[in-house]
Amino acid sequence: MKEKIRIASGQGFWGDLQTAPLDQVSKGPIDYIVMDFLAEVTMSILQKQKKRNPELGYAKDLIPLTEQILPICVAKDIKIITNGGGANPQACSEAILKYAQKRGIKGLKIGIVHGDDILDKMGELRGRGINLNNMDTGESIETIGHKILSANVYFGAAPIVEALLQGAHIVITGRTTDTGLTLAPMMYEFGWSENDWDKLASGTIAGHILECGGQASGGNFSADWRSVPDLAHIGFPIAEAYSNGDIVITKHDQSGGMVTVQTVKEQLLYEIGDPTRYVTPDVIADFTTINLEQESKDRVRMFGVKGKPATETYKVSMSYHEGYTAVGTLTFAWPDALEKARHADEVLRTRLRDAGLHLEAIHTEFLGLNSCHGPIAEMPNVVNEVVLRVGARSKSHADVERFGKEIAPLILTGPPGVTGFAGGRPKPSEVVSYWPALIPKSAVTPSVVIQQV
Repeated sequence: MKEKIRIASGQGFWGDLQTAPLDQVSKGPIDYIVMDFLAEVTMSILQKQKKRNPELGYAKDLIPLTEQILPICVAKDIKIITNGGGANPQACSEAILKYAQKRGIKGLKIGIVHGDDILDKMGELRGRGINLNNMDTGESIETIGHKILSANVYFGAAPIVEALLQGAHIVITGRTTDTGLTLAPMMYEFGWSENDWDKLASGTIAGHILECGGQASGGNFSADWRSVPDLAHIGFPIAEAYSNGDIVITKHDQSGGMVTVQTVKEQLLYEIGDPTRYVTPDVIADFTTINLEQESKDRVRMFGVKGKPATETYKVSMSYHEGYTAVGTLTFAWPDALEKARHADEVLRTRLRDAGLHLEAIHTEFLGLNSCHGPIAEMPNVVNEVVLRVGARSKSHADVERFGKEIAPLILTGPPGVTGFAGGRPKPSEVVSYWPALIPKSAVTPSVVIQQV
C-alpha cells in the first residue's frame, strides 16, 4: 500500500484551459490526472448528439486532450480518470483505443462505467413504484414526463475503484460525482473501506477542491486577484493525499497562480449548501470540521475532517424541454446613449404587445451598466455607449421567432445612433430546464467493462 499519492486536476469543466492536462502530466510528478467535463445541462446536449449519431454523446474535447497526454501517461504510469464519457462512455473509450492502436500503444486497459443513464428505464421505474418527483419542490414528475431529455444517476467513487482494481489505466464514466473522481484513487491505493467515513469525507473534500480546476490555485480569486502571479500560466491544483486522510493541496513548481489558505477556502465555499451535510453517494462530509494550514509556499495542508454515513439514495440529474428563447443586441452611441437604449426597449415592447405575442418573459439589460447588478446598479453621469440586450422566452417557437424579427427594424425605426447589428436575426433556441430527484440505491446498479488494446 502506498503512503502518498498525487492527484492532479486537469479540467474543471467542458471548455476549460486546453494546456492544463499536458502541463499537469509533464511539469512534475503525479500519479493520477482527473478531468471533470460535466454540468447538469451538459447531459441533455450530449443525449441529443448521441441520438443524432450513435458514435457521439461524449465530451469531444477529451479525445484531443487525451491524445496529447496519453504517451506521457503510459511512460510515467499516470492513470487518467474522467467523467467525459457523458452520455456515451463506450464510444468515448473506442475513440481513445483507436488512437492508442494508431500509436502502437500495447496493453492499455480502459475501464468504462455504465448504468447511470436511466432515460430508457423511466417507465419501468414508475411501474416499480419509484417516483422521481422534484426533490426541491415536491412537484410530480408526471408534469414533465413527456418532455424529459436526459436522466442520469450520480454514481460515486465505488465503480471507479472497481475499474482500478481490474487494472484500468484509464477510467471513463458518465454522470459520476465530481468529487468521486478524486476520492476513488485514494480508496484504491490506500485500501479505505466504504464505511471509513472520516477518510472518505477528507477525500471527497479534496475532490471538491480540485473539481473547478484553477479556481483553487488563484483563478477567479476575489479576495485579492492582483496578488496572483502569472495567471497566463496558472498551475492547476494537485491533491497530495496521505493514507491517514490528510491532504496537501499544491501545484507544480514554476507554474503560475498560487495555493494559499485563502484560495482554497474560496473554492471550499463553492456550491456546498449546508456546510455540515455535504451529501455525496460516498459519504456526508462536514465542512465545519476542516482544518487548513499553510505548510509552505503553495502547500496548504487539510486535516481533521469528519464524515457521516452515506444516504440510501442517489441523486438523479434530469433535464426537460421547457420552450424557446432568443436574445438580440443593439449598440447605441453618444449622445444620450442610455436614454436612447431605454426608449428603444419601450418601442420594442410596445410592438411585441401589438403583435399579440404570448411571451412568458422579456428581460432587458444594458451591458456595462446593469447586466450584473440589475436595478441596484448606479448609473454614471455620462455614458458613451450602451449595448442593449433583450431576451424573450415562450412555449411558442413561432412567437419567439417573431420576437427575433422585431430587433433589426429598430435600426431605422427607433432612436438614432445604432450600430452593432452584425449577427443577423436572433433565432429561437430550446430552453432546457433542470429537474433534480432522488432514487434508492437499490434501484440502479453500476457496472464496469474493461476494454484493452
